[in-house]
Amino acid sequence: MEALSRTNFGRSVRSARVLYRSTSGDDGAPTVVSGTVFTPVGDPPPGGWPVVSYGHGTTGWQEDCGPSLSVSLLGQDLVVDGFTKRGYAVAMADYQGLGSPGVHPYSDARTAGFNMIDAVRALRATFPGVSERWAALGGSQGGGAAWSADEQASTYAPELNLVGAVGLSPAADVKGLVDKAVAGTLTDDQGPVLQAILFSLARLHQDFNLDDYRHGAAKQYWDVLASCSGPDVHARTAAGKALGPRDLAPSSPEAADRLRSYLAKWALPQRKLSAPLYVAFGARDTYIDPAWTIAAIKRACALGGNVSWNEDPKAGHGDIDWAGALDWMNDRFEGRPAVNECS
Repeated sequence: MEALSRTNFGRSVRSARVLYRSTSGDDGAPTVVSGTVFTPVGDPPPGGWPVVSYGHGTTGWQEDCGPSLSVSLLGQDLVVDGFTKRGYAVAMADYQGLGSPGVHPYSDARTAGFNMIDAVRALRATFPGVSERWAALGGSQGGGAAWSADEQASTYAPELNLVGAVGLSPAADVKGLVDKAVAGTLTDDQGPVLQAILFSLARLHQDFNLDDYRHGAAKQYWDVLASCSGPDVHARTAAGKALGPRDLAPSSPEAADRLRSYLAKWALPQRKLSAPLYVAFGARDTYIDPAWTIAAIKRACALGGNVSWNEDPKAGHGDIDWAGALDWMNDRFEGRPAVNECS
C-alpha cells in the first residue's frame, strides 16, 4: 500500500494489501482473494482493536475492479478512515475475482460472506493487537455479504467472536429481477445489475448461453456495460440508459427458469443467523425492490434469527442514514442485548 501511505488517510493508519485463502460459496473450492487491512496507529486497547469487516458495494465484476488496486480504494477510503478514527481495525475484502485472478460471482452473497470472514483472519495474521471480536457491515452487494457472513460465522470461523452484522440496502435476494425482465418492468438501475449477473454466470458456467438473455442495446454495448476501468467506463452510464425494457429478457420460459434457479441458489437467507442482524433499506430503492428485502427478513425471522430493521420511507438505495446502524453496531460491541423485532 505504498501509494496509499502517501495520502493523509494513509499516514494515519497501518495498512496492507493482502492475498489470503478463502472459499467459493458455489462449490466449496479453495480460493485466493485479495483485500486491504487496517488498524489505527498507537497502542491497542485491552483485548486488541475490535474489528469491522467492511463489505463494499458494487465496484464492477472483473479482476481490475478490486478496491485494493486503487489509491482511494475506489472511493472507500473515507469509510475506512471513519472506522479507524472510531478505534476499529478494518478488513475489506475485494471479493473473489476482483483484484486477483478468478471469476467474480456477482450477487453470490455466500461467497462474498466467506471472503469477509477470511479478511478478518488475514487482518489478524498481518497486524498484532487485533481482537477476535468483530462485526460485519456492508452496503448493497456488501450488505448481502455481511448478512451471509452472519449466517456462516458460527460454523466457518468458530475461533472468532461475531457480535453482530449490519446490512444497508442489502442485496439479499434478487431473483425477482427475472420476472421483471420478462415483464419489461426493470428499472433503469436494475438493467445494469442484471447484466452484471449474466456476465458472471456466463463465466462460471460454460453452457450458459448469453444470447438467450441479451438483445438490442444489451448485446451492442455488452463490453462497455461490463467495464470498470479504461475508456469504456466513461460510456457505461450512457450504455445503461440505452437499454430497452426487454433487452435483457430471457428468450424462453426455460431460459427464465434457469436464471431464476441460479439466483434462488444465491439468495438469502440460507441458514439461521449466528449473531444479531440489523437491516436498513429505503422504500424508494430502485435497485433492490423493498418487497424483496422485507420477504428475506421474514424468512430470516422464521429460521429463528435475531433481526432489527428500519425502512426509511424517503430513502432510496445509496442514501441510507448510517447513524442508526453505527449506534446499533457500537451497542453490540458494548455487550448490550439487541432488540429482536422478529418476536
